[in-house]
Amino acid sequence: MATDAPPPSKTGQSLPSTEEFTAVQQSEEFTELRRSYRSFAFPLTVAFIAWYLVYVLLSNYAGEFMGTKLFGNINVALVLGLAQFLTTFLIAWWYSRHAATTLDPKAEAIKSRMEGDA
Repeated sequence: MATDAPPPSKTGQSLPSTEEFTAVQQSEEFTELRRSYRSFAFPLTVAFIAWYLVYVLLSNYAGEFMGTKLFGNINVALVLGLAQFLTTFLIAWWYSRHAATTLDPKAEAIKSRMEGDA
């Protein structure tokens, strides 16, 4: 059974109303938080997808280049494939750092104000 009432608070404080959530969502502070997230996540997502598609296209249409031996049994395809893993971990680390330094403090400020601590 659906209700419009929020679940009871475990801390004894009253929870914010729908109007309060709407007001925060329309606030400049929340807009800045969204902008900070989007300006980081969207370009990196596009860049990584492009990098992945280049790798796939090279694998499909540039077989001779991808098969070029660099040293021993190591070829270009293997190096670029391992670079895919490396960039995935680097992006995850970079996002974690960005979130901890930029996004989390802004989100915590909004949260504490909504919960009545600010």
